[in-house]
Amino acid sequence: MIETKRLKILPLTYSQLIKYAKCDNSLERELDLKKIQRIIPPELREALDETIIPNVADKNKNYLYSTLWTAILKVQKRLIGELCMMGEPNAEGEVEIGYGIYREFQNNGYMTEFLGGIVEWLKSQSRVQSILAKTEKSNISSYRVLEKNMFFKIGENGNLMEWKLKLSTNNQQTDEVREMDR
Repeated sequence: MIETKRLKILPLTYSQLIKYAKCDNSLERELDLKKIQRIIPPELREALDETIIPNVADKNKNYLYSTLWTAILKVQKRLIGELCMMGEPNAEGEVEIGYGIYREFQNNGYMTEFLGGIVEWLKSQSRVQSILAKTEKSNISSYRVLEKNMFFKIGENGNLMEWKLKLSTNNQQTDEVREMDR
């Protein structure tokens, strides 16, 4: 578990992921959290069924790079959002992430704090050299979260913007990444 000023960040185990997917508050009961009405968006439901749950069940994979990491608001004891890595680092040491925060908790800096906690954890993982993310061009809040965590835009593909954070000991972007942003 990772802790930030306002959040507990928890990677869900296989059994917790199954409870999360049920949306029946069994996960909230296990974690001693307030019950909430969660609706899993269709794209996340598909990812859970086809990729996330099977990858977390695979004992040959490090589940931390495939599971949902949940953000728990300490004061309210409530789940407020999730972040997922799209598998273990590739040959270049890159990990791609996706994230979301529940509507009622948006615009409070929670997602920026959540991502910041994950970035700090990823810095401690020797195989990870950089973090990739994609955002819709119209989702200003999402790409501001990345900018606040020092990601640089590296390209565009259709209606998506592509982002990268190069991890290093002094947390500075390399000239190569800055050049790609131009």
